[in-house]
Amino acid sequence: MSHSTPSPARTGTIPAGAFNLPYVIEGAGDPAIVIGSILVYQREFSQNLRKHLQLVFMDHRGFAPSPGPVDTSEFELDKLVDDVERLRQHLGLGRIAVIGHSGHAFMALEYAKKYPQYTSHVVMIGANVKSDQTNSDLAKQNYQRLADADRLAAERENMLTISDEQLDALPAGEAFIRGYVRNAARMWYDPRFDCMSLWEGVTVNVDMFDYVWGKLFEEIDITRGLEQFDRPVFLANGRYDFGAWPSTWEDAKRKFKNLTIRIFEKSGHTPQFEEPELFDQELIKWMQETS
Repeated sequence: MSHSTPSPARTGTIPAGAFNLPYVIEGAGDPAIVIGSILVYQREFSQNLRKHLQLVFMDHRGFAPSPGPVDTSEFELDKLVDDVERLRQHLGLGRIAVIGHSGHAFMALEYAKKYPQYTSHVVMIGANVKSDQTNSDLAKQNYQRLADADRLAAERENMLTISDEQLDALPAGEAFIRGYVRNAARMWYDPRFDCMSLWEGVTVNVDMFDYVWGKLFEEIDITRGLEQFDRPVFLANGRYDFGAWPSTWEDAKRKFKNLTIRIFEKSGHTPQFEEPELFDQELIKWMQETS
């Protein structure tokens, strides 16, 4: 992986069912598709990383402009995965790295399982093994057990910034974002970090998130198909991510043939933003060693 001078950003859209999905290409080097919100992830990944990778940011169907009410069949996981492949073909790319943060890590891994011939690397960041009630209960237990007095105080302060009643009165997409921001103490190394600027200008299709996060990801088994899967996987989790606690991977990690786990000690849910220099260093080194 070489250090290159990034070329100017390129933009476009691809049709995907009822949606038109925007994309933005930035950087130079081997191509990596970043699944999720263009705006959020453009802000979270460093300019330095763009000197080593050609980052292709894509809006999935939960962040793309809404076509109006659609059936939940538009949000099935196979379709979301095929959208990534559709973009790869549209851009004429060969093998790609695929990057997913939080729930998007599931999409990245499932893409790689379905299209291993087109996948060079899988990067999963802030990822759970599963997003079901058991994991939610474990996250709450870990938080109550491990959060110090300052973090608990910060959470009380954050909750005062907007009440549940005020959230309920907002449009659904805005309420989603404001609720995420309010939850800083469980998401960030700095429990008072205000991440609102990362979400500026972002629109959220709550129907998609309710269906995918509320149903599909509760049922997903990420170990399915790993017997035949050998693509290198990089798992980057933060020590202070109370929603994706590292110990939850103890059983699942044994089923991967080629898994590298890095725990970032001064990060919560988003190590690519919270510890960008170390994250870039670890990711680039890993990609060089596994190419």
